Amino acid sequence: MNRLDELIKRMCPTGVEHKALDDVCLFKKGDSITKKNVTEGNIPVIAGGQKPAYYINKWNRSKDTITVASSGAYSGYVSFWDEPIFVSDAFSINPRGSLDMRYLYHFLKSKQNSIYMMQKGGGVPHVYSVDVARLVIPLPPLLIQEEIAQILDNFTLLTAELTAELSARKEQYEYYRKSLLTFDKRSTGRAGKQVKWVKLSEMFAMRNGYTPSKAKTEYWSGGTIPWFRMEDIRQNGHILSDSIQHVTPKAIKGQLFPANSIILATSATIGEHALLLTEALANQRFTFFTKTETNSLPELDMKYAFYYFFLIGDWCTRNTTLSNFSSVDMRRLRNFEMPIPPIAEQARIVSILDKFDALVNDLSSGIPAEIEARQKQYEYYRDRLLTFKEKVS
Repeated sequence: MNRLDELIKRMCPTGVEHKALDDVCLFKKGDSITKKNVTEGNIPVIAGGQKPAYYINKWNRSKDTITVASSGAYSGYVSFWDEPIFVSDAFSINPRGSLDMRYLYHFLKSKQNSIYMMQKGGGVPHVYSVDVARLVIPLPPLLIQEEIAQILDNFTLLTAELTAELSARKEQYEYYRKSLLTFDKRSTGRAGKQVKWVKLSEMFAMRNGYTPSKAKTEYWSGGTIPWFRMEDIRQNGHILSDSIQHVTPKAIKGQLFPANSIILATSATIGEHALLLTEALANQRFTFFTKTETNSLPELDMKYAFYYFFLIGDWCTRNTTLSNFSSVDMRRLRNFEMPIPPIAEQARIVSILDKFDALVNDLSSGIPAEIEARQKQYEYYRDRLLTFKEKVS
């Protein structure tokens, strides 16, 4: 970085100007659209998630555009697109004047957690452009911005290559997981006719989560009881022993949901699920599945159930009710029949999938660990390179 140090020393030795994004960027709201009213194509629709919602045949932004998701569990997520896109439930940010696009993107990613904290609304959280526009960005000369962007792009390129390799392994893992968990009712192979098919409503007690009133501080202040949200899965994975936020005993309606329950998102970010290793609560986006204890049902390993819920999650995304707010068709979900092979076969499947899962998800070894290390390295240099003394006028 000797070249960058020399440029800074020569071009802005006493600091740089700092301005609000509203002064140097163009913010533009997305356009309303529904999947049923458009023709399928190859243009990504950018909505409330981290990935395209679906693909259509028209665009409303050219390539090289920054977007911020407006609503949903991932509201506030910052993305960069090097292809034409259709911005829907999001807003775009483009630089004006002497501001480099990639420099702006790296600055916004450095503020990702702060932007998440801008979420408003108790039901479906929203992030508004007027709040993001207040962020203050340092503005070194354009040549220095470009140099910083190039350094940080090199970090992200290496991470992208590792991520692509990991993605290929995950696809392989998902293929074998689906293969191991697929049973034919007519088949006599691999555990054969010993497989029992049981409705979810018979195998599990199904109850909705809820959000205690935020207005009552006695429900939250000093809380020790885990209260799970989608953010917990996003940050800590699909097997959870504690949550980011906690509530007090006063917030409990009836009883806590027992340990070894599965939570499944049946509205908003549909299909995501987690196995909870502790007594807990969760918000209203989740349905709890707690194993029914009765001798009339086949023996069930909850780790086997956890893996099978990946298939149930996929099914949920294809079976939603038609309304203004997307949610799972709960009547059909209750009647969904889950295959329960003998307990020894469940254990065999779990053993195989545990090994696959460690290979592609374990942050302590392999590609995930290397990606994590590269990401931390990127964040370290990003924060260092984007920090400038403010020039006093």
